[in-house]
Amino acid sequence: MDEGRTLPSELGAIRIADEVVSIIAGLAATEIEGVASMSGGIVGGIAEALGRKNLSKGVKVDVGEQEAAVDLYLIVSYGSRIPDVAWAVQENVKRAIETMTGLSVVNVNVHVQGVSFPQQKDNETEEETK
Repeated sequence: MDEGRTLPSELGAIRIADEVVSIIAGLAATEIEGVASMSGGIVGGIAEALGRKNLSKGVKVDVGEQEAAVDLYLIVSYGSRIPDVAWAVQENVKRAIETMTGLSVVNVNVHVQGVSFPQQKDNETEEETK
């Protein structure tokens, strides 16, 4: 695993691991209304099935000395306007990473992997067919 970014300090080095940047990005993305969940693919699904919550699920970061690029894989809620959700995610993730780490975020790429449908409608449909 990459050590992440090292910040010089009078008292010693400060290291920010790539995993930390991933967690910040994932949490910032899920704060946006319309984001149902992050898409972790097969690996993320296996980790969840085993009871381990992966806070960086659906996030890929490339962290350099001064800059970071982020790829987010997410599931949007049905009825949400996807471009509006994606723009809000980009802005929130950029702001969160820059504020918390001091890195300059050059890219926040949003990959919509699916749409989440409300559970209530599924239950209503099942009852109507009985």
